[in-house]
Amino acid sequence: MGAILSLATRPGPAEDGSRKARYRTVGLALAVVGLMGTMAAAIGNFVAAGGIDAENSYGETLAWTFGLTIFSFGTMKFAIAIILVGILVRLWFRVDALKVSLGSLHGHGEPAPTARGAISTPFGPAEVTDGPPKLLPINKMARVMWRPMLAMGVMFVTAGLISSLVWAGETPGTESFRQAGAFTQGIEFLGEAFLLSGIAFLLGTIMAGLREGGGEVQSALSLPVTTLKMPILAKGFVVLMMMGLMAGLAQFVGYLIAIGVADDPASFSSWSNWLGPFRELSLGLILAGIVLALVAIGDVLAFQFDRVKSIIHNGY
Repeated sequence: MGAILSLATRPGPAEDGSRKARYRTVGLALAVVGLMGTMAAAIGNFVAAGGIDAENSYGETLAWTFGLTIFSFGTMKFAIAIILVGILVRLWFRVDALKVSLGSLHGHGEPAPTARGAISTPFGPAEVTDGPPKLLPINKMARVMWRPMLAMGVMFVTAGLISSLVWAGETPGTESFRQAGAFTQGIEFLGEAFLLSGIAFLLGTIMAGLREGGGEVQSALSLPVTTLKMPILAKGFVVLMMMGLMAGLAQFVGYLIAIGVADDPASFSSWSNWLGPFRELSLGLILAGIVLALVAIGDVLAFQFDRVKSIIHNGY
């Protein structure tokens, strides 16, 4: 994992962008592994529900299948992250290719008749500057945080899988069975929240690359740099992602508290009734933020495509 993620840097000028990247292969392989895990868990649940396996109780089976299912979901989320890393690398190949190809066109040394400062575009407010724009604080944070988020997410869902096996080994109905179940659920969903946050930060890193790369292309052509201001959807993405991550941390703390204070089935059931929906809300918030990020990326790509057309047709 570390070897793959360490390659998520800007490729050198001598690297061949047409060569098949390993990110695609690794991502697809992990997705298949995750799918196989969910199918195995589903078969286990069907067997238990049908009473075919008489030696294992339904509760014991649900324990390990829960851990395997959530772990498999996490595996597929990590596969998504690997694919996004490959997209990020391809983005930089695109930037370098545009600088070379657009630079070979005629007429790009002349001053462009464009006012500096804030302007309005069909894609939203933008700003015209004499050089590449600085990265926004959220862009810098995204570039730093996506790796540790993914790493912690992998560790937490793996710990949850191990905990689910311990849970399955306890006698159903006992306090130790309830405690193992609470810890497994809390840490598994904490890992899912971290993995989704890592994906969200990767999308933020892609937006940072689009912002920086777009500025580089225009600056390399001695043109004023036109950059979209941070879209309102991108701001909403940040808010939702952070709310979801905080909720993911809170649900884990809630499960730890339940382990300590819920000493009877009724009390534990009361805690579970609240924590179950809350843990799912945390993932829903992050997923909603990811949707906004994808829409914002689409808007930025449309703006940059329009900018490239203007450079080709008008020379500025």
